[in-house]
Amino acid sequence: MSRLVFQRALAVVYLVAFLSAALQFRALIGERGMLPVPAHLRRVPARAAPSLFRLRYSDRLFACTAWCGVLLAAALAAGAADRLPLAVAMAWWAALWVLYLSIVNVGQTWYGFGWESLLLEAGFLAILLGNERTSPPVVVLWLLRWLLFRVEFGAGLIKLRGDRCWRDLTCLDYHHETQPMPGPLSWWFHRLPRPLHRAETAANHAVQLGVPFLLFAPQPVASAAAGLIVATQLWLVLSGNFAWLNWLTIVLALPAVDASPLAARSLPDAPPWYQAVVLAVAAVLLALSYRPARNLLSRHQAMNRSYDPLHLVNSYGAFGSVSRVRYEVVVEGTDEAVAGEGTVWRAYGFKGKPGDVHRRPRQYAPYHLRLDWMMWFAALSPAYAAPWFPAFVERLLRGDRDTLRLLARNPFPDAPPVQVRALLYRYRYTTRAERRETGAWWHRTPVRQFLPPTRLR
Repeated sequence: MSRLVFQRALAVVYLVAFLSAALQFRALIGERGMLPVPAHLRRVPARAAPSLFRLRYSDRLFACTAWCGVLLAAALAAGAADRLPLAVAMAWWAALWVLYLSIVNVGQTWYGFGWESLLLEAGFLAILLGNERTSPPVVVLWLLRWLLFRVEFGAGLIKLRGDRCWRDLTCLDYHHETQPMPGPLSWWFHRLPRPLHRAETAANHAVQLGVPFLLFAPQPVASAAAGLIVATQLWLVLSGNFAWLNWLTIVLALPAVDASPLAARSLPDAPPWYQAVVLAVAAVLLALSYRPARNLLSRHQAMNRSYDPLHLVNSYGAFGSVSRVRYEVVVEGTDEAVAGEGTVWRAYGFKGKPGDVHRRPRQYAPYHLRLDWMMWFAALSPAYAAPWFPAFVERLLRGDRDTLRLLARNPFPDAPPVQVRALLYRYRYTTRAERRETGAWWHRTPVRQFLPPTRLR
């Protein structure tokens, strides 16, 4: 039962990931995108980034790949693999993994997030889990616990070794306000009493540094440990937008839950060829686990690192440091040829990231708004934006339809602007009194110019 629920839930996460790729790729990595795939393939050797697109790339082929992934994942979520022979079911899961690996390995900056590797590592293990025609291999269920252990324990260690505020329990005084993409409840989370923030932080340390060891304990202790991890992840789901990271962590906790009382019938033993394949691959994965395990013990622990181009075994972690101040890049355009003090600038609206101070943050996770996330990094440092921001501005000046589809509001629906600029603002949540008086969720003050008025040459 745990395997069945895990596989169905993982297929749903796959579906969201492929849907995100299908709806956003043209402006980001398409042939005329900000970071085109063909140029990336010419720069990077095949052994460093294996992908089906090495054989041939076109936007039509990428779209076909992404939408095929959506359909395959939807069918798996509906239980199609359980009605097929074991070998065919494994091939189906393998096809899904290969398709998404091919996308991630050409995704460049837009796919440099830890949850991409996490989905690939979990998806590879799902290939070995079989279907309801055979009993699940215990070794793979233990490998899933090992993966969940690295996700949680790695995240806990990176905090303990990182920002001092994690050790003095003050990080959550800032985190809900400065996180990459706040959610609809983040304002209230930020306004919780500070003693409760201390309790949140201490509970986070306990769950991430202590509870993961209990995943390897006998039942029902392992089930209780998984339950605590799920509860913590649901708290994070309510407090922000982290794509499918939290949901995938919840999915990984499901195989640790003892669902044997719900089993309707016993399953036949696995065929010898299947057992041999599982044991051989498991041995390889355990050998590859040496470097991520060593990374956990290192004083220079790396976050979200892949040690092989197939993303088979990786290291994880997030928020080793927490920003104390939130900055946002606001992109504006004008249809006036000459900019002066009286020029009217109109702001573009993004779907997820803060902009209009009166707009309440929305819930988008587990869907991943890749441009919005990278705009958060751009506000931290222009260096993060250097590879793609000029191309983004150029596409706004050209009125590129694919780029405009990534935005919530285009202030120039009839014709593209003559000039575009970007300003850096400091954002903070309004106080309760300010919220009642103005109805605004944010208060912002200008900091400096991020990009001077720019036009097409």
